[in-house]
Amino acid sequence: MRLRHHRALVALAGAALLSTVITAPAYADPPAADRQPTAEGYGGAVSTVDPDATRVGLDVLRRGGNAVDAAVAAAATLGVTEPFSAGIGGGGFLVYYSARDRRVHTIDGRETAPMTMTENAFVDPATGLPYQFQEARVSGVAAGVPGTLATWQQALRSWGTTSLAQALRPAEQVADRGFLVDATFRTQISDNAAAFSQFTSTSALYLPDGQPPAVGSVFRNKDLARTYRQLGREGTGAFYRGAIGADIVGTVQHPPVVSAPGTVWPYPIRPGTMAASDLAAYRVRTPEPTHVAYRGLDVYGMATPSSGGQAVGEALNILENSDLSAMSRTEALHHYLEASALAFADRNRYVGDYTPRPLLDELLTDGFAKERACLIDPAHALVKPVAPGEPDGSYTGCATAAPGESVTEGQSTTNLTVADRWGNVVVYTLTIEQTGGNAMVVPGRGFLLNNEMTDFNFTPTQGGAPDPNLPGPGKRPRSSMAPTIVLSHGKPYLAVGTPGGSTIITTVLQILVNRLDLGMTLPEAVAAARATQRNTAAVQAEPGFAPEQPGLAALGHVFAPNPEIGAATGIEFLGGGRLVAAAEPTRRGGGAAGVLWPAY
Repeated sequence: MRLRHHRALVALAGAALLSTVITAPAYADPPAADRQPTAEGYGGAVSTVDPDATRVGLDVLRRGGNAVDAAVAAAATLGVTEPFSAGIGGGGFLVYYSARDRRVHTIDGRETAPMTMTENAFVDPATGLPYQFQEARVSGVAAGVPGTLATWQQALRSWGTTSLAQALRPAEQVADRGFLVDATFRTQISDNAAAFSQFTSTSALYLPDGQPPAVGSVFRNKDLARTYRQLGREGTGAFYRGAIGADIVGTVQHPPVVSAPGTVWPYPIRPGTMAASDLAAYRVRTPEPTHVAYRGLDVYGMATPSSGGQAVGEALNILENSDLSAMSRTEALHHYLEASALAFADRNRYVGDYTPRPLLDELLTDGFAKERACLIDPAHALVKPVAPGEPDGSYTGCATAAPGESVTEGQSTTNLTVADRWGNVVVYTLTIEQTGGNAMVVPGRGFLLNNEMTDFNFTPTQGGAPDPNLPGPGKRPRSSMAPTIVLSHGKPYLAVGTPGGSTIITTVLQILVNRLDLGMTLPEAVAAARATQRNTAAVQAEPGFAPEQPGLAALGHVFAPNPEIGAATGIEFLGGGRLVAAAEPTRRGGGAAGVLWPAY
């Protein structure tokens, strides 16, 4: 289990927030959120991977803030305590349910490519071959223009009740005063030690004396605290048009390489071409969410450049052609795996930043889903990878299964889920891509840059067909992030999201199937062993999935091990104002779920 309990002065950090927000009613303070995976009660709920972030979010709710205020404050705290998965050097996607207008809204805060980026950005001009992943990742080329800070500002302006400065204050104090290092924090540094040691700023912060900080020691990030304070004073302009942005550009164009690193890095560290004009031009987008109906419920997700809404929604549409609740567990899981593979085939072929909205919507039609569903043989697994379908509006029969191409991506990121007493809901997935991003801490600023540009395909993957996810100027790479809100009769029923690269899609899908079809509670659905089929020859499965494998193997499924898939958070709305918040009991050391007023 992780050891990050009772971090120094976190309660004081929360106390400084929301001085101008409406004061909460004088209810007794609930117990502080700790690393407990499930909480049930009233008044609002927060679920994250980290007890400090959950504690900060709950304190915002307790002091009268709403779900957006709490989500931003919790996300800023994750930028301190989970800096290798999230932070202001990255981006993400936020899905919001507004109780006032009973609508779901989204913010696309995905990173963008510099305007100088070309289709061959990750092809070595000397050889004509694509770079190795780590060669591409640890470089200035990998860094996209960050969107996280702009996402926070947009969310607060649109739906929040507090300022950015107030929302940042608890995280600023956690960074300034410190928190206890746990085993996961140290391990993530150790796993990145070779890359981190290449840069003066990163090694100084995370490898003092050449070693990761010890478990149980207090870790402080004074530079990040100062950065948060500056952003509170000057606003996002300091980041996108001012001194902080200038430091980002300087880091990308002139990586702060150590003159004599202790660990030999096998690749040249290439500079990038991000310019101040790229930062100044950055804007979030607010697309309409994706929507499908499933078993009488309305499921909303994220539109492009994320493929999460498409792939989860299409797979659910495919599964709705079968009664999973009437099947044996093996039969239901077989259908889950096949629907996931089919949706991934279509995702890889059609979904990218520039996918036309009519095409995205066509992928989510019932007619297209029926044509794909009829490929599922209850007695035999399809040979993977399968070919994509043809979302042409003409669905008269069953298409022929044929070989296709498979594409996957990295495994990092984090997710948080928040609900308030008024019925507003936030699911927010944010990332710097790989654990540790591109390994470069911006000197004097205390945050890592992303390597999000490596989410582009380095070379074409779709044979003779166009590849929607090649690099391009100003383009946003395809994502699998799938923050999802489920409504029943126009009101929140379920909200869930997870990190995990392309396994995000299958994790969210499997949680929904577990909860909606297989009779599990939300905590059970989150905890259940996972398997991910992303249109690849083998299904990757966690060790706990082993009991399911013989029956599925008899149908032709092939398995490969994956020690851990995802780290989900979710909230279910039980009626009468009662909530259950769920986080991982063990994955990533366990998450933290909390409610304002627990039900005992």
